[in-house]
Amino acid sequence: MSQTILLDGNSLTREQLVAVARGGAAVALDPAQLERVRRAADFLADKVSCGEPTYGVTTGFGSNADKLLGAHRLRDELPGGNPHQPEGTLLEELQHNLITTHAVCVGKPFAPEVVRAMLAIRINTLMRGHSGIRVETLQALAALLNAGVVPVVPEKGSVGASGDLAPLSHLAIVLLGGGEAFYQGERLPGAEALARAGLKPIRLSFKEGLALNNGTAQMLATAVLALDTLEYLLDVADLAAAMTLDAFAGRSGALRPEVHALRPHPGQVEAAAHVRALLDGSTLVDIPYHLVPRFKPWSAEAWSTPQDQALSFDIGWDWVPANQRHGREAFYSRFLPFKGGKKHQPQDAYCLRCMPQVHGAVRDAWAQACRVVDIELNAVTDNPLVFPDNAGARFIEEQVISAGHFHGMPLALAMSYVKAAIPVLASISERRLNKLVDPATSDGLPAFLTGNEDGTDSGFMIVQYTAAALVNDLATRAHPASVYSVPTSANAEDHVSMGANEARHVLEMTEDLGHVLALELYTAAQALDYRQEMLNAARRLAARGDWRALAAKIANAPREDHPQHARFVEEVRALMAALAEVGDFHAGAAVRRAHALLREHIGFMHRDRAMDGDVRTACELLRQRRFAPAA
Repeated sequence: MSQTILLDGNSLTREQLVAVARGGAAVALDPAQLERVRRAADFLADKVSCGEPTYGVTTGFGSNADKLLGAHRLRDELPGGNPHQPEGTLLEELQHNLITTHAVCVGKPFAPEVVRAMLAIRINTLMRGHSGIRVETLQALAALLNAGVVPVVPEKGSVGASGDLAPLSHLAIVLLGGGEAFYQGERLPGAEALARAGLKPIRLSFKEGLALNNGTAQMLATAVLALDTLEYLLDVADLAAAMTLDAFAGRSGALRPEVHALRPHPGQVEAAAHVRALLDGSTLVDIPYHLVPRFKPWSAEAWSTPQDQALSFDIGWDWVPANQRHGREAFYSRFLPFKGGKKHQPQDAYCLRCMPQVHGAVRDAWAQACRVVDIELNAVTDNPLVFPDNAGARFIEEQVISAGHFHGMPLALAMSYVKAAIPVLASISERRLNKLVDPATSDGLPAFLTGNEDGTDSGFMIVQYTAAALVNDLATRAHPASVYSVPTSANAEDHVSMGANEARHVLEMTEDLGHVLALELYTAAQALDYRQEMLNAARRLAARGDWRALAAKIANAPREDHPQHARFVEEVRALMAALAEVGDFHAGAAVRRAHALLREHIGFMHRDRAMDGDVRTACELLRQRRFAPAA
């Protein structure tokens, strides 16, 4: 454990929680706040000794709240009773039973990082001193976390009010010596996991079961981890867009700061600035139209030098005759009359031109969810709330107050927003990928990014299929869980948030979003290689100083006896000079770093090969956060 996070109930950040969950940091309990915890527990014990009826302490829970607990059982023994029921008062049994009967989740266990985050959140909220838990119980919970004991918490079973009752009961039951836990990678009975870690089970006192399982820790833990992943993916999405824009030799005008000053949504402004920085140093973006050749299939006669004979493509342009330039004189005074790969239009398709607006809107959804999460991290979310310092209180109801902070709707709606945004980011990424592989839209790149002169190669065709399948899957999972409440507890809990499902869905969806972005980067790297090689082959050809060699690459050249031939030769010479005088064609510096990382692990695909390993590698590089998109 490289660091220790001090929990005081007031200052826990998303970054600190991620350090505990994913980085293995330990936690420590603030001594000053422990005094507040102690005062609330002592206050509650005093009220119980005075016989005050208190919800969840001397009464049942939910629809059983009208049942006041007595001093002893009405019957000493029930048929089929639990022989393992711990000794103690009915008040202690109430708390014990609350945990054991509520641990009923199903499904595969949450990843250890989620459970560690849940533990840290629960400890932090209880540190506020409004829950009535004892200091020693809170210390036992921290010891569980620091010892590396990870309770087995199945993923499904919370309705998000009264908080995450069932999953938090799986969390707490290990403290009692029940349930199951992972310890040093092994799944064990809870009691055995405690013993191996040198810990002992505890017995719960007044309200402690309710304090442990009544709150929003599961939905909050999954939300924080999802937002941490999404923050990285937002930057990767900008990087993928920048690489695609470089590979497409696109236009940068739609990224300019004065443009976004006119519609200053924060995420939009940030996305545009980020992509501008990622493209810094690019000689591909805003390249003059006439310099960009289009792909032609390789042939034996395509090249004459040994270096160029090794290429897997040929290149070409069309000449625009003088009689087809009428009304376009201003354009052809700026650009030479050759059509290669780039269409003569000043704007790119929406997936490139509107990238700041789309990426930015997703950034804004992320930022709104972060605002909600940051409040929730240091909020008290159990019930009832204990206010031992309420001066002048006449009745217990003024100091132990039943409220609804366990209701997860603030988190649920925030995550619904993010849930709808994730397929949007994946969709625009897939559209960029498709634009690169489709010869009708790629501005001169080879179909499916392969030479395919023999007609045997599929190239990157099916990569786009996988991206399309992932986008569709994400879209079908984007329906908000928060709009569909199913009442529970005999209608005592007649409106619930379903926030646990919402946040869990978002966490799961970030994985497939990452896959789509990895596929775009994988494809854009291939496209970028083709674009750079085609441009640099044209530059090398021009540098030879042989206008006839360059003219051989230009279709519809007039015959030597045609009246326009002299003009054609003059303009070919001008194209040759323009190509010869430019430097090496390359992407922006940050894009080049990402491209180099991909090429370190995945080679350029000259001919069809098995691509499953390539795809796994691209996805794994992204999962490991190897892409560093900061410009």
